Amino acid sequence: MSSISCLWKEELCGHPPSLSRQRYAERGTRDRYDPRDPSGMNMIASFVIGAVTAIAPVTTTPLSWQDCGDGLQCEQIQVPADWARGSGPKVTIGLAKLPAQDQAGKKGVVLVNTGGPGEQITLLRQGKKYFADLTKWFDVVIFDPRGFGKSTAINCPIPAPFATEWAFPSKSAYDAYAAKNRTFGQACAKEAGPLSGNLNSWQIAHDMEAIRKALGQAKLTYVGNSHGTVLGQAYAELFPRKVGRMYLDSVWDHTTPDLHKWLRRRAQALEANAERFAAWCQSTTTCALHGKDPMAVWDKVMAKARREPIPAPEAGPEVRISDTQIASRANFTYEATWERLAAGLARAQAGDASFFAKVEGAPDPNLSRVILCADLPYPGYDKLKKLETTLRRDTPHIGWRMVWPMANHCAGLPPTRTYAPHPIKAPGLPSVLIANGEHDDNSPAADGRRLADQLPRARYLKAVGGHALYFSGHPCVREHVHRYLTTGKMPPRGASCGPAK
Repeated sequence: MSSISCLWKEELCGHPPSLSRQRYAERGTRDRYDPRDPSGMNMIASFVIGAVTAIAPVTTTPLSWQDCGDGLQCEQIQVPADWARGSGPKVTIGLAKLPAQDQAGKKGVVLVNTGGPGEQITLLRQGKKYFADLTKWFDVVIFDPRGFGKSTAINCPIPAPFATEWAFPSKSAYDAYAAKNRTFGQACAKEAGPLSGNLNSWQIAHDMEAIRKALGQAKLTYVGNSHGTVLGQAYAELFPRKVGRMYLDSVWDHTTPDLHKWLRRRAQALEANAERFAAWCQSTTTCALHGKDPMAVWDKVMAKARREPIPAPEAGPEVRISDTQIASRANFTYEATWERLAAGLARAQAGDASFFAKVEGAPDPNLSRVILCADLPYPGYDKLKKLETTLRRDTPHIGWRMVWPMANHCAGLPPTRTYAPHPIKAPGLPSVLIANGEHDDNSPAADGRRLADQLPRARYLKAVGGHALYFSGHPCVREHVHRYLTTGKMPPRGASCGPAK
């Protein structure tokens, strides 16, 4: 299981997407990032971003792009390690540019973040075809976020732990995992040097403003996907009048301080995907559960595994699979997995849970969880268990699971300065285009609609699909995005896109 954003469908998305946070704001006040807080955990009600301190000025020099292979040009800029203390150490931000096909006729530069958080320049090298349409009109510029890749990198000396049973079966299992994650986080913080405590979207949004200035752009044209939309939300609030055009795809809502509301949207989306699986199975003769009630079978298998773990002979004569292992490994999100899931459930009902002994996916890049958990702080086991109980009332089959992937990444991480979710205010922000896939349970459509409702000039584009609509090649979405980025014309109110064909 990994929290890293899925980008290119099956090519890089061979696991169910999830999201991770630590110490989410369950308090009644709006938790806001205070860049001056030396303790790293200051929580201030109604804190005004940008008014707390003078931000370090940026001195820009013309960029000198150099060929760096694969048709890319590369460059670096220097920025403060901590934008609230600009006189301190500097760090490097690595940039890469995929030049526009027609340099004489190009419309400018578009800055892109595909999500993660994680390395971006490597993804651009691997996936240039996904940006080819944009280069008809723009130089495409991408940057490695602070701590990653060609930017000043942090090489954590201990790998982050990876739980194969991330729907934790007990507090003792959670505590044991949290201890390993704490050891990882402490070692990583020591290696971070001046970046320790300065890894969150507040800091990265200021890096983006420095990039805009270095590029010589009067306004920023930005495309953000998944966690890249958290960066977009931060930039839009901090620098609303510096935004030209902004497209946010698969929004991760960073405006909801109430964790239960934030999780409920994900739980409902996952539960809806399970119901889609059941409907497909009932209408598809090749489904191993055709003619049965698939969700009733699921419930019986889960109850059976809860009473007594089910043997998995293909994994070994002594291997038994519990209900929390099944919950951790069942993928209802992607239609391509449904046939195998149905067959695995049929076997488990018959007493062989070998299908659920297989662990798919991979750990997130080590540093990803540090940034994610600073942006969306997450509570501990006791509060999460209460949230699971609450979610089970509304989403009893599988939606309740959405409490736990985040804990897999954030449990036990040492305190850091956080930039917690809060309602967004961005006076002067121009029109922003937002789209989420109706079947995305990682970044549910309700997240995109909530953000659009808070931005008076935003337009929400409903689309049938999953995560990363633009980069997964959804033709209708791409057509609307290209029209908006090149002309400023928004989709008509109420416009929607059907399934990709």
